[in-house]
Order: sequence, then C-alpha cells, then structure tokens
Amino acid sequence: MTAWASGSRLATCGLLSLVVACGSAHGQQPVRAQPPPGEAWLSPSQLESSQITVASADERDVAAEITTTGRIAFDDLRVAHVVAPVAGRVVRILAEPGARVRAGAPLAVLDAPDLGGAIADVRKAEADLTAAKHELRRQRELVEAQAAARRDLEQAEDNERKAQAEVDRARARVRLLHGDGATQGEQLTLRSPVAGEVIARNVNPGADVQGQYAGGTPQELFTVGSLDRVWLTADVYELDLGRVHPGAALSITVPAFPHRVWEARVEWVSGALGPQTRTARLRATIDNGDHALRPEMYAQVKVQTDQKRALAVPRSAVVRAGEELVTFVQVGHTENGLARFARRPVRIDEDATGELVPVLAGLNRGELVVVAGGIQLLGLL
Repeated sequence: MTAWASGSRLATCGLLSLVVACGSAHGQQPVRAQPPPGEAWLSPSQLESSQITVASADERDVAAEITTTGRIAFDDLRVAHVVAPVAGRVVRILAEPGARVRAGAPLAVLDAPDLGGAIADVRKAEADLTAAKHELRRQRELVEAQAAARRDLEQAEDNERKAQAEVDRARARVRLLHGDGATQGEQLTLRSPVAGEVIARNVNPGADVQGQYAGGTPQELFTVGSLDRVWLTADVYELDLGRVHPGAALSITVPAFPHRVWEARVEWVSGALGPQTRTARLRATIDNGDHALRPEMYAQVKVQTDQKRALAVPRSAVVRAGEELVTFVQVGHTENGLARFARRPVRIDEDATGELVPVLAGLNRGELVVVAGGIQLLGLL
C-alpha cells in the first residue's frame, strides 16, 4: 500500500470547542478552549468514522512537460492544391466548397489552346511515323529484290527511329499539359487527385489562368483535402530539445473549443533549428473525425517529457480557498487528544497534468498532508 493510501482516517463533523475543567473542585464554570486561526481540531470519537486521509509529503517521480504554441495544418498526404497544367480560360465550374469528391472527380473545365496545339503535334508525329514505317517496309522489299542500295535501307531505319522518338516526345508533352485531366479538343477537364472535401475555390468562370509550367507561381484553383486527420506543428526551443523525442505524448487545446483536449504523439522533430527563432519544428498527427480542428487554427501544446524528481502531493490534497491554494497539514494533538490540522498556503506547478502535483513552496518533506477530505476542513475555518 502506498503512502497516499496508508494514512489515518479522520472524521469531521464540525468545529469542536474543547471544554477544559478548570478548578472544578472550587465550583468554577468550565472554560472553552478554541483552535487558533487557521486550525481545525477533531476529537478522538470523530476518528472512528473518519473520511479524511493523511499521508507523508515526499519526493516522487512526477511527469514533466513543456508548453509551447502550435498551428493546425493539413496532412500533406491528404491534401491537393490543384493548379492548371496549361494556360487557358475557365469555362465551367463543376465543384463548390464543401462538396465531397472522390479521386478523379471533375472540378472545372478550361479552354486551353496550347493543349490543342500539343494534341495536333501528336497527330502530325503519328502520321510521320506511319509514313516512315511504310518507307522502311518498302526499302526492305527492294533490298531483298536487290533493287536498292543497302544505305537506303539504313536511312529508312534511321528515319523510322526519329519518327518514333518524335511521337513519344509529343505524347509526353500532352500528358504533361493535361496532367490528371481529360481532354476533348482544346478543352481540359481538371480533376481532383485525392478524395476529400473541396476546401476552397479560387477561380471563377471566364478567368484566365497561367499554366503550371509557364514559369512563375501558378494560381491555385482548388484546394481539396481530407480533415479526418490533421497535422499539428509546433516550435520547441533549443534548451528543451533534449527532452522532446518522437513518441512523446502531447495534448492540445484551441481557443475555439477551450474545454476540449486532443491527444497525440510526436512523430517527427526537425534536425535543424530556425536561424532566427532558434527553435526546432515538431509534428504530430491528430484524429479529427468531427472536423472541429481547422487548418491555420492556433493551439496551446503541452508535450510530456521525461519524469523528474520533486516534492509532490496528490492533486486532491490541494484546495482552492479564494485567491490562494492551500493544503491541510496534521501538526500534532492538543493536551486533550484532539487532532490538530493547520491550513497551509502552498505554491504548486500549475502546469503539471498528472495526478501528482509538484509543490514549489509551503510544504516540507515528511509532513503529514490531508490527501482526501481537505474541502471538509476548509468548511470548518
């Protein structure tokens, strides 16, 4: 049995007034002895049905943590930023924000003259390849009939290889330009590369858009992603890096839902510090089935680190009394055998999250602390 569970059980039925018989032989009236301010006294009879538990304050292994701020972000593996692979003009919008789409679902249709030109290049190259193959067959037949020189056959073979290479190049350009879309003449249908929700639409019908490979930064037309799981990113100061490692438990809260706590584990810690901030980035994945967490939300982050040794008491031993935190310490007995409990203001590590709370000031090692029933003693004062 631990020290917290092995303490004495003390009952509290109200503040007792000690009656001391003074000079009873001379017929004098009894004098009532009162506890000094900040103390409560309990009689031996009340100890029989005690609801109060005391235990020795001692050094314990206490879970330590660091606090930092973070930001909610998309899981990069579950989001797509859709851009136009080729320059063109938007003619139709096929998906609006909030729509649930599957991978391959159409998002918009573009008129894309460059794509039409690329498709025409493919058709011309294919026609040239057909002609080159026909000429190669003819030269082989002539050589077999000894009606043509060998060098003419070699030239036909070389022309066929060049024509095939041109077809491959033209087809590759078309694939590059239409990406995951589908083409019909000069029109390109943009499609979602992932399943999820249309988070944003940043283009309207009639808008001219720049192609992805035209140089510069292309315009993001749609954002499609899944919010079932999101990333948390947070910064860890250089001094704390030795205490944070992948696998460490963490919890977060966000201003929008101050009474909700999400839990996760550190998945990754950056191997380099930011040159200006002198911090390293950590990342965790958080289950977000109800989509309460949204990208770009700020979060308060608590990361559990290795345990530390500290003078600690159970959280139940600390009682809030107005503006201060107090515990009750058993400080002995009166001459008449009443148990004495003194109110003791304490300062604790309020960032601690475990059942054991480090006491920074107000208690000494070995003192007997009320770990259950302190609120009853508070009512007696």
